[in-house]
Amino acid sequence: MADNKEEAFRKVYEANSKKIFHLCYGYTGDDDAANDLLQETFLKVWQNLHKFRNQALISTWIYRIAVNTCLTYLRSEKRQAKDELTPLIAENKREEFSEKNEQVALLYKCISKLEESERIIITLVLDEVPYPEIADVSGISEGNLRVKIYRIKQKLTELYNHYERL
Repeated sequence: MADNKEEAFRKVYEANSKKIFHLCYGYTGDDDAANDLLQETFLKVWQNLHKFRNQALISTWIYRIAVNTCLTYLRSEKRQAKDELTPLIAENKREEFSEKNEQVALLYKCISKLEESERIIITLVLDEVPYPEIADVSGISEGNLRVKIYRIKQKLTELYNHYERL
């Protein structure tokens, strides 16, 4: 029985870990914190896998665990010192990136400036999660989701253009 649980968990992890990492990175903007939150999320998945009842897609269930894990982290994290250091670190790291990586880093910086609910939605869109699943995770209708995504994209475009001018 333990082998079956381990095999099921391995498959779930392989199918979802990249998307969950992107979600965590969208919340934190930091590789190490995102990795920590990824591990914490999948530890909770492992501990609660027996409770999953197939009432939703397993990926939706995992997203909810990840979102709650990220929100708990953000509430407990004291961000003042981090916020002051982040621009300096970003400037130093920028030279290490290729142009494409620089654009991706800027995109994630812009995403980190969005409201929590907007970060969840746009990260799932970027990971090509189907709209019905995003609507389920975010708790809004698909019609409202499409409007919200349109507005988030507009806001992101404005943020991106602002930072690119700096």
